Amino acid sequence: NLIDEDSEINAKPLGPVSRIDVETVERPNKKVFSNGDLYVGDFKEVLPHGKGKYTWSNGIVYEGDWEAGKMTGKGLLLWPSGERYNGDISGGYLHGFGTLTSPDGSMYEGQWMMNIQHGFGRKKYSNSDVYEGEWKEGEHEGNGRYFWNNGNKYTGNWKRGKMHGRGVMEWVNGDKYNGCWLNGLRHGSGIYQYADGGYYFGTWTRGLKDGKGVFYPAGSKRPSLKKFCISLGYDNGPKSVLSQCSSLNLEGSTVKKRSVRRSVSEKISVSGVLRSSGRISHKSAESSRHSDSSRESMHHYSSGTFSFDSDGGQSEAQESTAVVYEREYMQGVMIKERVRGYTELPKKAEKKTKHHAKETKKSSCFGIFKGKNSYHLMLNLQLGIRYTVGKITPVPKREVRTADFGHRARITMFFPRRGSQFTPPHKSVDFCWKDYCPMVFRNLREMFKLDAAEYMMSICGDDGLTEISSPGKSGSIFYLSLDDRFVIKTLKKSELKVLLKMLPKYYNHVKEHENTLITKFFGLHQITVHGKRKVRFVVMGNMFCTELRIHRRYDLKGSTHGRCTDKDKIHENSILKDLDLSYEFQMDKSLQKFFFHQIALDCNFLKSQHIIDYSLLLGLHFRAPEQLNGLLKPPMMPNTESSPAGQGQTTDGEVLFPSKGLLLVAHEPSSVSTDPGPHIRGRPLRAFSLGDKEVDVLVPGTGRLQVQLGVNMPAQANQKLSRDEADSAEVELFEVYDVVIYMGIIDILQEYNAKKKAEHACKSVKFDPLSISVVEPELYAQRFINFLKQKVFPEQP
Repeated sequence: NLIDEDSEINAKPLGPVSRIDVETVERPNKKVFSNGDLYVGDFKEVLPHGKGKYTWSNGIVYEGDWEAGKMTGKGLLLWPSGERYNGDISGGYLHGFGTLTSPDGSMYEGQWMMNIQHGFGRKKYSNSDVYEGEWKEGEHEGNGRYFWNNGNKYTGNWKRGKMHGRGVMEWVNGDKYNGCWLNGLRHGSGIYQYADGGYYFGTWTRGLKDGKGVFYPAGSKRPSLKKFCISLGYDNGPKSVLSQCSSLNLEGSTVKKRSVRRSVSEKISVSGVLRSSGRISHKSAESSRHSDSSRESMHHYSSGTFSFDSDGGQSEAQESTAVVYEREYMQGVMIKERVRGYTELPKKAEKKTKHHAKETKKSSCFGIFKGKNSYHLMLNLQLGIRYTVGKITPVPKREVRTADFGHRARITMFFPRRGSQFTPPHKSVDFCWKDYCPMVFRNLREMFKLDAAEYMMSICGDDGLTEISSPGKSGSIFYLSLDDRFVIKTLKKSELKVLLKMLPKYYNHVKEHENTLITKFFGLHQITVHGKRKVRFVVMGNMFCTELRIHRRYDLKGSTHGRCTDKDKIHENSILKDLDLSYEFQMDKSLQKFFFHQIALDCNFLKSQHIIDYSLLLGLHFRAPEQLNGLLKPPMMPNTESSPAGQGQTTDGEVLFPSKGLLLVAHEPSSVSTDPGPHIRGRPLRAFSLGDKEVDVLVPGTGRLQVQLGVNMPAQANQKLSRDEADSAEVELFEVYDVVIYMGIIDILQEYNAKKKAEHACKSVKFDPLSISVVEPELYAQRFINFLKQKVFPEQP
């Protein structure tokens, strides 16, 4: 819904402001200080107290209330520059509600804390831009509205002065974007509505369309948001599309006033009373380029405030309103387009809805913890982790002992809803908390260079966790931290026992091999609610925690039986399987050698623990060209004039484009981010092509990334399909793509026990024993490595 600018600005008056006339009658009590300062007003003993006017030797004037030598109460401050503040003051600080007017015409009216804009306030900038909403330490943070002087408007969440989270951007030409934002740019899922009535539902990365989406031309039947969400794989409907964004609540904002206690100083001073009073500024200026005729661009004024423009009414209206377009973008470039009838999408969505409903019924965890109970479960998890990490962190660091392992090494605490001597009151249900092997996981987090405070804030912060559906058949509940650093998964009782059993060997393995590809574990917990219902959790690092969008995801086991995905069930976030992989990857010789060396070490460890059913989780970020004019046509292919902008090739209504190269350069620690992350694996890798030097990869449009094992690894993806298969509409016409690879070994908690031996015996009768997933550990490890060497990362000739 469009927001009326005038009514929104004036919807909530900010209240009266006490005005103090600076031209007051001079009081009989007067004191001249040795440094040239002058005070006229009431005293209490020797200190200003009551009403008074203080003039500093540098020209600053304050008139208002005093208490024990401190400016406290209502008052007016005047600076020689012409700047003036009228409002609440506490202990010599701007604190409470007040208005600051600057000589350049800007004005802030709202709440303050310790000389800084903090709380709810409205600021009009010198160029007539207006921001109204929440502030935190002098920057926009929380819910707010920004009105540009050219008529554009943003309503939504802010963080550190930038649009961040869920928000709606409205351009003066009638275009509108409703979706997710990151650091001032469209990032995540969203809906772009054109002025002429067209819609685009899809995803963005750093302001560029990136991933799959659907375009509805002007004049089409208004699309169903719920069915569209399901067609892209967001099975929970519109809520799940925008689940990665902060919730939007613009109905009101209340900020509690905070009291500040300060000791009386001997000298009255207002130096540094304002940390910042300028307009908002942003460091980066980026533009969005699209291959279609709708180009949404972002520009920055030289004044430091930013403005957004959009070419209005250019949503590429089509003649037939019964046609929609399924598109796929890479970094703003359309690489694929399929023409669909409008009625095809609802049918596809309906099938997915039924399938998802069946899967949900099978899941025991979802059956017990759904709706409000799922929220309680998340809250319990946050309360427990905050408690145990806070309890174990102050303990002096030491090496782990034998007694630190096993199910008896645990912290147990009861969390009543009303609170207790050791636990805070909360809005969930009563529950019992167990934290297994706290000293071991504390050392593991330190080994992985995770700060305890950052760990708690990531999982237990106010923004909460995002619940994601299970990609497998286990029915586990998955939570993702808002910063994408951690994945929390529910475990079966058998899996908990396996992890506790293998934890001593696991600890030694990751300590000895810093580049291990095995999943990193950070905590193991259990919650007991409603009598004897127990839910077990493990906290892991997210292998796909990266600023680059992951375009394809694969779960590779090395087996072939049942290892393919139904094409009707494939969507944006699908995790594909072994038989779905149509690429072979070529890496630098040294990178590939180091990769297989570590894979062999990790598989030997898993084999020694009798573990099977693990897989390589592989994430691919494809690179796209920076501009269409530089595209190269593939050999032996005719030119097609009907493709957009006269570029690319088409087949059966599908448009495809080639990729843009990556560049390996010598590693420079000062040029890349060195912040440790949950997916970082050890030291930088060395590349054969650069003389066995440590390397970084230059990613066009993103920057320089440090290459580590399983992280930011550049490679070339070769399409394995032959040219005579190119008649299919699903085949991409270009063989070689530049990709950035992310990978690691997951699902390492399945032991080859009596139940699995029986399953192997039964399946071997019906199917090829070598093709099924369940085989004994030694054969599983060897088959897994051979599959990676022969089918995924074959040796270069």
